[in-house]
Order: sequence, then structure tokens, then C-alpha cells
Amino acid sequence: MDLREALYTTRAMRRVKPDPIPEDVLARILDAAIRAPSGGNAQNWRMLVVTGEEVRGRLGPLYREAYRQLQETVYAGRREVAEERGDQSALRVMRSSDWLAENFEQVPVWILFFTRNDPSGASIYPAVWNAMLAARGEGVGTCLTTILGAFRSNEVFDAVGVPTDKGWQLAAAVSFGYPLGRWGVAERASAEEVSHHDHWGEPLQFSVDGPLWR
Repeated sequence: MDLREALYTTRAMRRVKPDPIPEDVLARILDAAIRAPSGGNAQNWRMLVVTGEEVRGRLGPLYREAYRQLQETVYAGRREVAEERGDQSALRVMRSSDWLAENFEQVPVWILFFTRNDPSGASIYPAVWNAMLAARGEGVGTCLTTILGAFRSNEVFDAVGVPTDKGWQLAAAVSFGYPLGRWGVAERASAEEVSHHDHWGEPLQFSVDGPLWR
């Protein structure tokens, strides 16, 4: 797959089929993930590949509890505002997020990404993104979520046997599955809207008439 196609079309694909992902595909995804850079090349990461029905059954309720807590705290009132404004784009995202929570156990593969000895917490994310790009090249949809680590970290550690005395932190959980929807370039705010030049508040001195891949 062309690199730019992968960059432009790798977006959250929450609704996926329950069909299993072949082991050779998972191997290529993991191998791509570990090629990512990390702070000081320390590679302080671990990836836990979850395919077993029993383990997904333990994690699913924890994910739904975390999702409920997210809605009641950080995202409190967002759904009501979107409904009042008729913001169909936001409502579509919310419905697909609802689907992922309700169907956690039906997603064939989850990969949990753990990191430690990283004050910024950022060194793991190039590996996460490498995995997601590699999955896109295999026709596999992904969705990055952090709510298990934010709201149910201790319970997840207990459910999958992660040692609690080694400094590990659950940075992300990514779903993997063959998508029910179609690939495409997602709508985003323009680069001019979210970028400054040399000083905060100064507009870009060049034009970005995106999307620049079609």
C-alpha cells in the first residue's frame, strides 16, 4: 500500500467483524510496532495480544465500566449538546463508540500496550501508531482507546496477570478487526486552523489546501 494512502485513511474503525485475524498478519503488525522509535531507544514497552474468548470476557465489563465513567465525567453533557445542535458528525462518533463498548467481546483482537520508566508517557505511542498503520496495510481496522488505563487499570492488571510492582502502566488498548465500514479520508479541521508560524497566534506563511492525497 502507498504510504500516503495509509497515512490518510488510517482512522478509527470501531465497528468490525468477529472474524479471526490470521497469526501471520498479527506477526507482521507486532514486528512493525517494535520498529518504532522510543525515547533513548529504551524500548520500555510490552504488548499483550488478547484473542482468547475468556480473557475478552473478563475485559469487556471493565471496558464498559470505564466507558460509563468517561461519559459521566470527562464527556458529561457532550451527547446532549450534540443532539441540541444537530451535530451529526459528533453523534456518529458517539454511536460508534457505544458500539465498541457494547461489543468489546466480539472484537477478535485487542492489543494492550504497556510502558514504564517514561516520565512523559509518550514513548509508547510511535509503536502504537506503527501497529495501526501496519494493520491498515493488511486491511485490518483499528481504534486506539485509553480509558482502561485511565479508569480501570488495577482491575485490568489483575485480569491479565500484569505484575503491579514493576512500574508498568497501561498506556493504550487498541482494537483490531476487519471493518464493517469503508475506508476513506476522514474530515478534519484544516492545517491552517490548528497551526501557528514562529509565534503563537501567527498564521502559517504557506497554504495547505488539503487533503493533499485523494
